Amino acid sequence: MSKFEWRKNSKEIYLPKSKPSKINIPPFKYVTIEGKGNPNNDLFKKNVEALYSLAYAIKMLPKKGVVPEGYFEYTVFPLEGIWDLDEEGRKLDYLNKEHLLYKLMIRQPDFVTEDLTHIILDQLKQKKKNPLLENVKFESINEGLCVQTMHIGSYDDEPQTFKIMEEYCLENKLQRVQKTHKEIYISDARKTQPEKLKTVLRFQVEEL
Repeated sequence: MSKFEWRKNSKEIYLPKSKPSKINIPPFKYVTIEGKGNPNNDLFKKNVEALYSLAYAIKMLPKKGVVPEGYFEYTVFPLEGIWDLDEEGRKLDYLNKEHLLYKLMIRQPDFVTEDLTHIILDQLKQKKKNPLLENVKFESINEGLCVQTMHIGSYDDEPQTFKIMEEYCLENKLQRVQKTHKEIYISDARKTQPEKLKTVLRFQVEEL
């Protein structure tokens, strides 16, 4: 079987065009971690490190002589995040990043199970010094009907793209279900100029 590469095999999910579109996202398995506060702080970085250490440990299992049932070669999926604001943050008429709430996640292939995830996590906790591994969870998440688009540019410019997405909803008899939204980070922010960053923006909708 050829290697599964999300950039080639799941373009409709991870590489949409730079204009809004409707899409139905099926349930997928993820490893997740929750946090709060400014994504520029050290806690956010350590949360990301905890997730990636687990994602790569699972991917590299065959090199350690462990081949889970149904295993296939694949490229590690991109980092994703669901974003919200705490109660105090919702009362403000501006975005204070200290009040952000987030759930970061990395999708896992179908062969990954909750039991396998816990086994690898226990092994990682003995090797890694990141205490945030204790907060990593295995979840199945069903997003269902969504509107999404590819945002190109700085994260701070996302509100302009969300406005375009909401206009698309009005024109297509769709209604946003909740204020939370998902971001999928196609670009590596450490290596990419802000104006060239590619981020999938997505929120759940229902038909009117």
